[in-house]
Amino acid sequence: MNRKRSLVVIVGTLALLMAVSGCKKPTPPPVVKTPPPEVKPVTATLSANPGSIERGQQATLTWSTENATDVTLQGQKVDPSGSQSVSPTQSTDYHLVAQGPGGAKEATARVTVAAAAQPPANNTPTPTEEELFNQNVQDVFFDYDSAQLRSDAQQQLQHAAQVINQHPNWRIQIEGNCDERGSTEYNLTLGEERANAAKQALAQAGVSADRLKTISYGKEKPVCTQSTEDCWQRNRRDHFTLQH
Repeated sequence: MNRKRSLVVIVGTLALLMAVSGCKKPTPPPVVKTPPPEVKPVTATLSANPGSIERGQQATLTWSTENATDVTLQGQKVDPSGSQSVSPTQSTDYHLVAQGPGGAKEATARVTVAAAAQPPANNTPTPTEEELFNQNVQDVFFDYDSAQLRSDAQQQLQHAAQVINQHPNWRIQIEGNCDERGSTEYNLTLGEERANAAKQALAQAGVSADRLKTISYGKEKPVCTQSTEDCWQRNRRDHFTLQH
């Protein structure tokens, strides 16, 4: 009898344990939280090359940004990175603004505009046409009793022709002169031959003949009045004057 009772107790205890075990709620799995995405900070750089220019010249602005979704330069929308030529008329600060999920970043670059260099003042007075003529069209000299042009005279007339041709408004009078020796009539003829010799040389060098007038003064207009060889040589000449 006792053995039977013990068996009943054991069976009842097992049944009770099973009932209790069957009513217990299952433990839910642990919740795994996903971390929020990393927000990277916005970066921005802006440079100007060259940083200093003269008015009328150009400089290049170059910029670069990271993690930006909106970029403006001087208030105008631009690509996240790029370059742009500018030609300010006065010194200017350029302003770049970059914005994104990670915030905002600004950058500036200055282009300094210097006044254009002024050419040095020319304090040398501009020669008058008369002065320019006298500097480049000078007397040519002859040997005694000759109307033939010497080599030095030919070179002088070649140079004179180049200058005369650069001034088409010039009209020139060629004056033939002689020293005091010989008669007045003879020297007038010799002076005319000397003037014509210079006119012919200038015409061959390209000067229009209608711009050249000849006259002979013979021995009537000496530049030196002493009866010496040096003085006579100075008087045997063609003199040129600019006609207005």
